[in-house]
Formats: sequence, structure tokens, C-alpha cells
Amino acid sequence: MKIKNRTATALASSALATVLVVGLGGFGLTSASASGTLKKGQTFYLIPKDTLNPYETLEDSGITAALKSLGDTAIVSSGTADTAAAQIPSIQAAIQHHAAGIVIAGNDPSALCNSLAQARAHGLVVVSADSDVTCPNHLFINQAVTSTIGTSEVDLLASEIGKSGQIAILSAAATATNQNSWIVYMKKELKKYPNMKLVSTVYGNDDPATSLTVLQGLLSRFPHLRGIISPTTVGISTAAQYLDTHKSLLKHLTLTGLGLPSQMKKYVLDGTVKSFELWNPINLGRLAGFAVANLASGTIKIKAGQTFNAPGLGKYTILKAAAGTGPSIVLGPPFVFTKANVAKFNF
Repeated sequence: MKIKNRTATALASSALATVLVVGLGGFGLTSASASGTLKKGQTFYLIPKDTLNPYETLEDSGITAALKSLGDTAIVSSGTADTAAAQIPSIQAAIQHHAAGIVIAGNDPSALCNSLAQARAHGLVVVSADSDVTCPNHLFINQAVTSTIGTSEVDLLASEIGKSGQIAILSAAATATNQNSWIVYMKKELKKYPNMKLVSTVYGNDDPATSLTVLQGLLSRFPHLRGIISPTTVGISTAAQYLDTHKSLLKHLTLTGLGLPSQMKKYVLDGTVKSFELWNPINLGRLAGFAVANLASGTIKIKAGQTFNAPGLGKYTILKAAAGTGPSIVLGPPFVFTKANVAKFNF
């Protein structure tokens, strides 16, 4: 899950300051206290999908805050392209600097496995967050139940277009693990709506310019398109901006997906978008930070049923591996943003 635009610097600098503490499940950000059983002074490498992505910056700020509260150090390191090749040097750097562990958002499900196996062989623990990898012996921090993310986006769109019409998906990279997993469940959920037809899935590579190009191609090929689901914050914000400036031509088109309130607020309040979903990326990062610190300290193992406390978030239990996945922890259900509530959130 990612975003890449000119607001990156502003979001990065204000990430922790602007999150509201509200009574909506895991959306609050509170101070954490270290557990006496955890080691202090450990160093962890945080490897986002790329270093130019404000969503990843928000997530990494949460990881950094959690580790700092425990007396540990976080080093953010990755490339500027959303590829596995751009992340491998950071894994090697973590090994060379004898880090205690790695938290990574995978750009590819399998291409990182050899490098991560080297890291584990050198004693590093591995946690994936936001976008999983299919490598063995790691823990995945999931934003929400994968099936729920996919099915809920289809249900949102169905309710807004009367359960009928052509729809399309504007995704991120074609290799992105999280995107592809959600799309699998979108397609399953569409079987409930026989009058809704998925006509195309396109990939904007989490780049605004590319997302705009493939969006315009969609609109050209399918002039009667009724709805678009964009499960990526770059895609949905790019599409919302385009729809906002072409209201008279595209008033028949409905957009939903996964977005940041800070980017989508304008489009929800002016009626361009009725609703969208997301979770708090800072809290996702905080959960990953507490998890990797516990693993590296030996207070938990990557085993179903193991529990630990994430200060300010609650108690979490490692879930058993499902088909095609490894052990995981789920932050919580996605939250739906509408005109009635979007102004309350600043992340």
C-alpha cells in the first residue's frame, strides 16, 4: 500500500504530530512504555517499498516511535524504485551492520527470499508489514484480514452503483503481494453481484503519472464504465483528482478503494468520492515495531498462539498460517471514511 506525490515531505515531517487520538479502535496514538523483559539498545532496519512514499513514511514513523520507546534504534533504508532489486542492498546492509532484525514491505512475494534467508542465517529476525513475502520463518503484520479488505471494497462500490454496471480495478504494481491478494477476494465477492462486470485491471505502479495514463486508457476503452476500485492510495488519489476536474463528463463514474484521509478529504467533501477505506498506517507501523522487538528479544516466537502487548494498541496474538501464507498478526478491520467523518482525521 503506497503513495507517492509532492506531499511526501510534509507528511513525513508531521506524521506523528497530526494523528488524532480518537475513540475509533486502533486509530489512537498514545505513548508506549518498555517491558522489562525486552532487550534495549537493539538496532533494526526498516525497508519500505521505496523511500519516496509518504504512506511508507507514515508506517515507518510508527515503527520508529515504537522502537524508540523501547530504547532501540531504527534505520530506514530502501531504494527509490518499487522493485525487489532496490530492496536487496538494504537487507545486505542490515546483515553487515549486525542488526537485530528487519521490518520489510515486500515489493515482490518471492524475489527477496534468498536475501532474507541470508539475514536469518546471520541471526536477524524478519517481519514483513503491509505487503507480505512468501519466504519461510518470518512474521507478517497484516493491516486487516485480507479477505475483508477485498470483499468490503466491492460491497462499498456495489452499494453506490446499484449493484449493476461495468467496473475496473486500478491497482499498484502487478507483483505487489497485498494488491494481488485483495484482488483475488474482490473477484470472489463479485460473484454475489451478477450485474456487475469486471472489465479490466490496470496497474499504475504506485506512480501518479503512470496511474493517470492507465486511468485515461480505461476511460477511453470503456466509456460506459460505472465504477473503479483502486486499492492503492496513489491510484485512488490520482483518479479522484482527475474525476474532480472532469465532473461534467464523468458524473456517471463512482470511485472507491483505499486512501489517506489527508489526500481524499477534499474529494469526499466536494462529492467526487462518496466513501473509501483504510487503516492507520502509523499504528500498523507501531504494531510491527513492537512485534520485531519482541521476536528479537526472544519473548515470543513465530508460532501461532504466542501473545504480546503493543502499548497503546492492545494485546495481540499470532495467528496460524493460512494457505499460501505464514503466521501473521492482524491490526484490525478497515475503517470506512465518508463525508460524515473524514474531516476528523489528519493522517
